[in-house]
Amino acid sequence: MQPRSPRKRSSRTLQEEGAVSGFGSIAMELLWYTCCSSTGILVRHLSLLRLSFSMCFWDLPQEIVSIYPVLSPPNLTPGQSNRVCNALALLQCVASHPDTRMVFLKAHIPLYLYPFLNTTSKTRPFEYLRLTSLGVIGALVKVDNTDVISFLLYTEIIPLCLRTMEMGSELSKTVATFIVQKILLDDVGLEYICATAERFFAVAGILSNMIIALAEQPSARLLKHIIRCFLRLSENLRACEALKNCMPEMLKDGTFSSCLLEDVTTRRWLQQLLHNVLGHRVAIQAGGGFDIVNHG
Repeated sequence: MQPRSPRKRSSRTLQEEGAVSGFGSIAMELLWYTCCSSTGILVRHLSLLRLSFSMCFWDLPQEIVSIYPVLSPPNLTPGQSNRVCNALALLQCVASHPDTRMVFLKAHIPLYLYPFLNTTSKTRPFEYLRLTSLGVIGALVKVDNTDVISFLLYTEIIPLCLRTMEMGSELSKTVATFIVQKILLDDVGLEYICATAERFFAVAGILSNMIIALAEQPSARLLKHIIRCFLRLSENLRACEALKNCMPEMLKDGTFSSCLLEDVTTRRWLQQLLHNVLGHRVAIQAGGGFDIVNHG
């Protein structure tokens, strides 16, 4: 069959259609992997298969970019948000699968999500959009992989996460902090964030502000990720020295003892953090607090 004669189209249309066609073959391959790899959860895969074809996998990038014009000024409707979030949920399945994760990255699909993470509106449609986008990135970092971390650092995911950590809902803050935590736990990520004072203080400053806010509205789940981030920063010599002057007092004075009462792991992380930064022996009290004993 002979191809049809080409028509003149706008550059934006060509760009978007290129994204669709370029992603289409990848998406069909990813869908095949996702639907056929694990027979033990056949029902889930069949549901994904039906949903994937009903939304048409070939059109996912087009579905995503179609709402870019309503991001600024913020005019996103609940219906538009729900529709794109359904597409993002499918992408999260692809990002989670070990056989498709790197293909997903090589196609640079996460870049389609970055404009959503750059929004600041606190309305529910935007918050839902940010949270679902973060879920896709969270699926990428859940399994330790330096190539994934390097890609996210190269494409500057850290400022976007910090923005959400500063102004998002509790759940969005938790997912964004988890992503930063996973980046820090990779040696490449820790080195990157501690390479300049600007990067370090940007991260440490947001974490500190979150600790201050949690003193008034505690969240054990969010606090756990923040403490783990501080602990990892303290494992870098220069960062540890800086933390002596900028780590929040509320992490030192037992403010969160009751919040961490049942979380032995996080209490031990905090104990190790205080030991690294303050050079003290820190004993966990029976009630969840800390006894700090100076050396010597």
